[in-house]
Amino acid sequence: MQVSITNSKRLSPNMSEINVTPLVDVMLVLLIIFMITAPMMQSGINVNLPKVETKTNPSSGGLVVSVTKDRYIYMDDQVVNLYLLESKLKEYFYNKKKRVVFLKADKDLPHGYVTNVMGLLIKAGIETIGIIVEEKKEE
Repeated sequence: MQVSITNSKRLSPNMSEINVTPLVDVMLVLLIIFMITAPMMQSGINVNLPKVETKTNPSSGGLVVSVTKDRYIYMDDQVVNLYLLESKLKEYFYNKKKRVVFLKADKDLPHGYVTNVMGLLIKAGIETIGIIVEEKKEE
């Protein structure tokens, strides 16, 4: 006994193709929405930085670490390699109770580089980091 199964419903050629027109329309609308909203999301919060009016000498009682525009790092007056900074700081503060460092960074340095140096100061066990700024001139 031979049984033959035949498919009585055949797909027409038009039914086997996917219509991409609605998909393209939706994607273009989404693209336009993202193009309009992306700049609004990146603008962030406006921050007005404070003007510094100080007449005190903040560098008394701590080590001054200076970073020049050319990314040279100085501990007091000695040049220190970035990769040796952590060990030099640990060596400097070995038997000291207070671990205070005043960071003096050039204003043209990238923010990421300054935070990298600050991260090394924290890894070295520095308890207090002060930032030395230029005194605001009275007009």
